[in-house]
Amino acid sequence: MTAFNYRALTREGKTSKGLVEADSPRQARTLLRDRGLMPTLVEEVGRGQTGSGLTFRLERQLAGRDVALFTRQLATLLDSGLPLEEALYAITRQTDNARLKSIVLSVRGRILEGHNLASALSEYPRSFSELYRAMVTAGEESGHLNEVLLRLAEYGERLQVIRGKMQVALIYPVILTLVAIGVIALLMTYVVPKVVEQFTYAEQTLPLLTRILIVISDGLQQWGAVILAALVGMALFCYWWLSNTKRRSAWHRLQMKLPVIRTFVNGQQSLQFARTLAILVGSGLDLLQGLKVAAGPMTNLYLKQAVKKASRLVREGCSLSRALEQSGPFPPLLVYMIANGEQSGELERMLEKAAEAQETEFETRISWLLGLFEPVLILVMGVIVLGIVLAILLPILELNNLTAL
Repeated sequence: MTAFNYRALTREGKTSKGLVEADSPRQARTLLRDRGLMPTLVEEVGRGQTGSGLTFRLERQLAGRDVALFTRQLATLLDSGLPLEEALYAITRQTDNARLKSIVLSVRGRILEGHNLASALSEYPRSFSELYRAMVTAGEESGHLNEVLLRLAEYGERLQVIRGKMQVALIYPVILTLVAIGVIALLMTYVVPKVVEQFTYAEQTLPLLTRILIVISDGLQQWGAVILAALVGMALFCYWWLSNTKRRSAWHRLQMKLPVIRTFVNGQQSLQFARTLAILVGSGLDLLQGLKVAAGPMTNLYLKQAVKKASRLVREGCSLSRALEQSGPFPPLLVYMIANGEQSGELERMLEKAAEAQETEFETRISWLLGLFEPVLILVMGVIVLGIVLAILLPILELNNLTAL
């Protein structure tokens, strides 16, 4: 059976939308008529509507938390002994997320047609990554799909926790930055011109700081829109420039040479690589295939190429630790722990420990950087506001001195 999206009219003339399972669009329409509905649109889930202004593809990317929740529910149901198609149907009855329900029904329909789970999930590559599908394939081939899904659920939940921490940590600095820029812009474009008008009739030379402030204020008033447009244009140009793979690879290579950026990029990418490879190896994938899949989610092209180079060296008979050491600037701790895992035969456990160590170090550095950023921003804003205030007060003090004389 296949899942179909429908739009129909009720007896009262109201529009009704939903999902229906049937073997064909014709049967779906028949089922809808039996419910007292007049179908106006019946479309198979996963196939975008065309020829309409309201075109949405139902394979839009699911949120990470939805994928993690789906994985956890499916693993639990399979572990309880429920067949795969029944477990998927139970999830559709449980969830209130219309998009997730549509996708799960479509996946269930593909499975009922004879496809395996990994093949059915490949219809939605934006929601279920190559890593996800590779692990599901390994679980199906080994007969331990529920255990693999539990690993995937834990992996997804851990990623959500890390992203949540990052988002919460960034909220205050972002708000503080926006407020600082807004306050300074307001002072320079509205407050300063009003005050400076009082000095235009004074027959005296204004202090240098005041003259500089007037030039900046006039420039922002006259050219503010142009400056903003130029900044947007520069951002769009950078986006276009980095859309080329060769140029983006060169930029990523440069990142690994910049002191502070290198530390954070290398730490985050190494953490992701170690965590991904650990669950792949633990799920039964061979090391070469695991390296290929683990390189997929990496966003730094330079480090991704380093992993691919390491994979070639491993294929030629080199150990993983030595291959990583020769291929790229991976953290020494990661390389050492992998070497220890290879010698002890506990590569998966050592990869997990390396990932945990990298995660702790990465979170510590992020906290340190954000903790440093806040007082620096407050100090810079204070200096700018102090400069504005002095530029306004100095002419007033000079006028008072002249009046006293």
